[in-house]
Amino acid sequence: MKVLVLSTLCTALALPAMAQDFSAQLKARQGQFRILAINLGIIGDMAKGEAEYDAEAAQSAADSIVAVSMINQGPLWPQGSSEMDLEGTRAKAEIWDNLPDVLSKWDDLGTQAANLQQVAATGQEALGPALGTLGGTCKACHDEYRAPQN
Repeated sequence: MKVLVLSTLCTALALPAMAQDFSAQLKARQGQFRILAINLGIIGDMAKGEAEYDAEAAQSAADSIVAVSMINQGPLWPQGSSEMDLEGTRAKAEIWDNLPDVLSKWDDLGTQAANLQQVAATGQEALGPALGTLGGTCKACHDEYRAPQN
């Protein structure tokens, strides 16, 4: 009987420790993607001719994309913060089965962001190809690791 009571007590005390609050990590990773989206939109509008090309604004947007690509991703993706675990995220559980692949794709984003950064201020004609390549790196990760929007 004492063993059963002790076992039940230990289990009850352990449950709150297992439930973790990942709201800070979720907000941080979603925030970085919002920053990327805003800056990609600025450059995309210029590339498509929907906004007047502005070398300074294009360079600033590209610089911001590079800065975000340099954020250490490890702490932002704790086990237990997928769409299956938390509301408000589209991160598939497969991320944690393949985290090295996800981090490699993030490195690819950084490489392509640096390429965009090199050409951003050189003219509108250079934006489209560099942006297309960068978009391909985003798509490679999203196709595999981001759940569809509800």
